[in-house]
Amino acid sequence: MRMSSKSTKIIMALALVSAGGVAFAANPMVGGAAMYPTKTIVDNAVNSKDHTTLVVAVKAAGLVDTLSSKGPFTVFAPTNEAFAALPAGTVDTLLKPENKATLTKVLTYHVVAGKHSATEIAAMAKAHGGKAMFKTVEGEQITLMKGPDGAWWVEDAKGGKGKITIADVNQSNGVIHVVDKVLMP
Repeated sequence: MRMSSKSTKIIMALALVSAGGVAFAANPMVGGAAMYPTKTIVDNAVNSKDHTTLVVAVKAAGLVDTLSSKGPFTVFAPTNEAFAALPAGTVDTLLKPENKATLTKVLTYHVVAGKHSATEIAAMAKAHGGKAMFKTVEGEQITLMKGPDGAWWVEDAKGGKGKITIADVNQSNGVIHVVDKVLMP
């Protein structure tokens, strides 16, 4: 008996699950949209319903061209909920033209030069006592570590911590790791 291509794929997926493996989609979903590794950070972010505030902020800061350039960049992308958790009025204040420098500082604090996968971050942390430290484009440092819950966390300069909720969203010019907190320099 010959199996169809569809049947073969289903059996392979079931075998992975029953063997304890994990099957990953070729294009991970973020904010209800597929993220394509052939598109730039900005091209993918504009399609994510979870990152509309981030996209507005990137446009207001004049960073669209930078984050659309060759890179590569690693972006720790806060969700709309992360921005909403800031004190009331913070986002509106940051988006005002007179606060562009401050907005740019906050946004570039979420960007690291180079493409750093979750596997690379884990290896760096293992080699350095459980913490991987990166200098951001803004100039200050962020620290990544595995929490007691098994999840990876990013700690900002003020001691605030954000959880990486989706890792390794590959882009043509880098990688995005979705975080649940706005990091502060």
